[in-house]
Amino acid sequence: VQLQASGGGLVQPGGSLRLSCAASGSSVSINVMGWYRQAPGKQRELVASIRSGGSTNYADSAKGRFTISRDNAKKMVYLQMNSLKPEDTAVYSCNFITYYGMDYWGKGTQVTVSS
Repeated sequence: VQLQASGGGLVQPGGSLRLSCAASGSSVSINVMGWYRQAPGKQRELVASIRSGGSTNYADSAKGRFTISRDNAKKMVYLQMNSLKPEDTAVYSCNFITYYGMDYWGKGTQVTVSS
């Protein structure tokens, strides 16, 4: 399974971005889809995740500002990020976990929030 993330870029504080991640190369079913981020000098952290049934989990820093969604048929996951802050600056990576516990990571996309 190959994952391809897109949608990152430079945005001013208060702005919005929508990240997308698509899986290709396999017909496996995905249980959990998630977004992680890693800022310079910091550990990677979970931003949000969504299970196949639709239940979601958000980091406290993302609650109320970010929304994760998925399209099971397309094997895609999205992260709508609103009210972005400079501290949201990081490399964002998508992660898919299959029902068999296989773990896949996509190449990250840079999000920079700066005026």
